[in-house]
Amino acid sequence: MYKVNIVENGLEASNLISELQNEGYLKSEIYIFAHGEERSKDITDATETGKVGVEEQGVLNTLGNVFKKRGDELRSKMSALGLTDHQAADCEKQLDQGKLVVIASKETTKEPLIGNPYI
Repeated sequence: MYKVNIVENGLEASNLISELQNEGYLKSEIYIFAHGEERSKDITDATETGKVGVEEQGVLNTLGNVFKKRGDELRSKMSALGLTDHQAADCEKQLDQGKLVVIASKETTKEPLIGNPYI
């Protein structure tokens, strides 16, 4: 289950995070996306929310994002949180307009580990 919200700025995102926490989401299950990589990082750090990484995307998608354009990377990360490709593309259009996308997600596309993870 996931929820997607579009907000105008960091203050609105912060207020929304409080609402989502009241609904039972942990901060680690709330993700904030901005088109600019630095803006995204700064807002995520300031709000202490989750970062989409290997756990959410799996190893192959995480490595693949290194070589993708920012829009492709954002869509890939949003898809890893449960959005369809179409929904992720719609959200990216909002990011292009300077808005923030806040996704609260309890689901990911975790890939199974191959081999012994302790080696």
